[in-house]
Amino acid sequence: MDLTRPEPRPDGRQSATALMIQQGVARLLRAANFAVLPEFTLASGRRADMIGISDAGEIWIVEIKSSPEDFRSDSKWPEYRDWCDRLFFAISTGMAPEIMPTEAGLIVADSWGADILRHAEASSLHAARRKALTLAFARAAALRLHGLYDPLADSL
Repeated sequence: MDLTRPEPRPDGRQSATALMIQQGVARLLRAANFAVLPEFTLASGRRADMIGISDAGEIWIVEIKSSPEDFRSDSKWPEYRDWCDRLFFAISTGMAPEIMPTEAGLIVADSWGADILRHAEASSLHAARRKALTLAFARAAALRLHGLYDPLADSL
């Protein structure tokens, strides 16, 4: 078993490269005192690859791009701006950073960690949306944790 490269999920939603990027970004955000959730569904119905909430309540969304083709096929990323204080792309160390739009921040990651190459411009969420997102984040985190220690709970 290769501990440096996470195994793809059985549902096929993410490649091994995307999982590697996710792991590195999660480590970066955790080191910066963010609580992090992968694959977080927003009220708009869009699914953010990663969302993090800082200890000060700032909300970041990170869109993972595992290849140039993955980026080129994504036209939905601007919609995430309405749901966070900062929007980032995260790519692998082998991907050319110059193809990523400058309207968002840029993170380069491997399975061990990540670096922010370009900070995202800050915007401020409306207080009601921040409260709703924070509550949804807390519920999603609690439900996922419960599913880990009682995997049969939903089938009862």
